[in-house]
Amino acid sequence: MRQILFILIAFMTLIACNESQKNGEKGSIFMTEFDTPFGTPPFDQITFEDYKPAFLAGMEQQTEEIEAIISNEEEPTFENTIVALDNSGRTLSRVSRVFYGLRSSNTNDEIKALAEELSPLLSEHSDNINLNEELFNRIKAVHENSANLDLTTEQYRLLDEIYKGFVRSGIMLSETDKTRLREINKELSKLSLSFGNNMLNETNGYKLVIDNEEDLAGLPEGAISNAASAATAADEDGKWVFGLQKPSWLPFLQYADNRDLREKLYKAMYNRGDNDNENDNKDVINGIVNLRIEKANLLGFDSHAHFILDENMAKNPENVYELLNELWAYALPQAKAEAAELQKLIDAEGGDFKLASWDWWYYTEKLREQKYSLSEEETKPYFKMENVREGVFEVANRLYGLTFKKLDNVSIYHPEVEVYEVLDEDGSHLSMFYTDYFPRESKNAGAWMSSFRGQQVIDGENIRPIIYNVGNFTSPTQDTPSLLTLDEVETLFHEFGHALHGMLSNVTYSGVSGTSVSRDFVELPSQILEHWAFHPEVIKLYAKHYQTGEVIPDELIEKINRAANFNMGFNTTEIVAAALLDMNYHTLTQKTDLDVREFERSAMEKIGLIDEIIPRYRSTYFSHIFSGGYSAGYYAYLWAEVLDADAFQAFEEKGVFDKETAKLFRENVLSKGNSDDPMTLYRKFRGADPDPKYLLQNRGFID
Repeated sequence: MRQILFILIAFMTLIACNESQKNGEKGSIFMTEFDTPFGTPPFDQITFEDYKPAFLAGMEQQTEEIEAIISNEEEPTFENTIVALDNSGRTLSRVSRVFYGLRSSNTNDEIKALAEELSPLLSEHSDNINLNEELFNRIKAVHENSANLDLTTEQYRLLDEIYKGFVRSGIMLSETDKTRLREINKELSKLSLSFGNNMLNETNGYKLVIDNEEDLAGLPEGAISNAASAATAADEDGKWVFGLQKPSWLPFLQYADNRDLREKLYKAMYNRGDNDNENDNKDVINGIVNLRIEKANLLGFDSHAHFILDENMAKNPENVYELLNELWAYALPQAKAEAAELQKLIDAEGGDFKLASWDWWYYTEKLREQKYSLSEEETKPYFKMENVREGVFEVANRLYGLTFKKLDNVSIYHPEVEVYEVLDEDGSHLSMFYTDYFPRESKNAGAWMSSFRGQQVIDGENIRPIIYNVGNFTSPTQDTPSLLTLDEVETLFHEFGHALHGMLSNVTYSGVSGTSVSRDFVELPSQILEHWAFHPEVIKLYAKHYQTGEVIPDELIEKINRAANFNMGFNTTEIVAAALLDMNYHTLTQKTDLDVREFERSAMEKIGLIDEIIPRYRSTYFSHIFSGGYSAGYYAYLWAEVLDADAFQAFEEKGVFDKETAKLFRENVLSKGNSDDPMTLYRKFRGADPDPKYLLQNRGFID
């Protein structure tokens, strides 16, 4: 997560000083590097009362740092302007990374309220620096003189990114437009938080309580046991509770024989944020979309998508639509064929109803068992979470020589968190790595990677990163450990790929380190690692029966890989539908009073999405685009698949653990951050542009 927050007004400085005086030593723990093993956050010492004064003091400190840059009487240089700016705000970054890390993974009402209070202040600070003409004039002077400065590629990239960032932030606008832009940014920040809070409230607020054991028919023991544990936690002893976290609702959709209850739970899932209650997101979406249009227009762009894509590999909406429409042409006919096959199964069983969206997983599971003699219940015993985690560690070791040393002397923010020191091939310290894998009400849905500290070089010292992965995987019960589904295994590998991108960063400047790359490039390191998850040469390294220790048999590996593209029409259709919905919102060029339900319905009707499938994310819970930084960017998963499928081909040709290929990938992609143009980095690794045919092969659409 890129944490560069900018400040410059005396008003906020006075507030910071006053608050600091009123709070005494509160927040001081963030004012210097943490005096802990490897500089890890001392969660056992940090209190809630530390956050606000630390934010305010960090703002004050960065204000002084920025003022020092502006008041420097020397001619603007790369060092006294660009590097000084890149190094500013370290205290603010330190507290932000910890606070917002917990805001997503272990929140409470106090944290949520403080996040709302801080939102306009941080937005104002960012605008104050990005709209400061004195600072920009120094940056501009360095940029205009760059040809004479003998800069490295990374240095020019940082300079150019900072210069463009100021232009894109509105520095060229009139004072009137700058004032309006500030208002827009504050409101967008507030609405984004509201969207996320509503989502969390809706997810936590619904529970399907079952008190009749007959209604559990078809469900595997693991799902029943988890539901019993959930019931106990919800003071519903002797009953079973299913909720809207994916590890809870998905097994119910896959296995529960009671169709009415499947419909009830699924509708609760896909109506989150669309229940016309205090957590409704439709007005929030309307506000976000229209403010983004206004902001893009102010900055000289036709739409928010044009504004966002101008900095991405895709460059413009036309290129995104071209990719999505090509995939849609392959996916929709296959999805229709899959729906017809499922309907035949329903008819053969004597069902007198038409396949509906809440039936898809149930009959797909039956069909997979018929076609491939494969079921999730057969595979899950081999995918104990701890073993899968050891599997990704082993892959990282064989590819890059990394080793992972579990530490028990590092403070953690929740008992389920585990911490590892990551050592490089030569035994030197590389990174710290935290894992936090199970759902709870204090955690956002989904899975992600971020960092408590980014990598950069300061005064000759290579500051190594502190990385974490968060997930919502199947929880352990009293009787069984956490046993992962195939999808969860793939997700764990995916997020660990992001983690490697952060861990292996080896650049000089914070502004271009780690995962600070365009959205349609950042998914390359994550998605390529998915290819190792079920590869026959890899899966035997970690897939062992949790009771017997038996290595997964060849027959089951073959079944998993033969079924790899099963249901791919559905899979591709729902993700492309969501990406198109995202693009449709963000290619709007004029503000309008959106009817969110109708907009979504019309968008899906236009592309011919069948009734049996809904977009992977409906509008009102599409957190990626309304609170997660992927606006006009959800297509990135598919754009990056063009890259990752082509990149993995290099490993396929030479061996999945080929050291030379891994070295090329590490040196030209994983370690480089945003220190060069992403396609330039990719070509240095691969020696050529990516071939899109490998994406189509990867999804089984062509041979």
